[in-house]
Amino acid sequence: MPAYIISDVTAKDAEAFQIYRTRAAASIAHYGGRYLVRGGPIEQLEGDWSPQALVIVEFPDIERAKAWYGSSEYATALDIRDKALGRNLILVEGVSRAT
Repeated sequence: MPAYIISDVTAKDAEAFQIYRTRAAASIAHYGGRYLVRGGPIEQLEGDWSPQALVIVEFPDIERAKAWYGSSEYATALDIRDKALGRNLILVEGVSRAT
């Protein structure tokens, strides 16, 4: 069953953000993740939530998503995260693709 990392991101430092983004992308690919959303226009339809940028990454399953988040590969991105961005980050399990 797929799992999703959903991140509400606010960039702080453009140069650091690019470094973070490059490192994070490489680590995500290494763990079988793929970007479904990586920024882009947001249209608020209901409620008070007003994110500036959303990132949604799909992993094959929740175990791979957790392995990525705790990995040494992703730790290289985390080294610069606080300078690069502020965010809210959640992990959610998807639904079965069976018909």
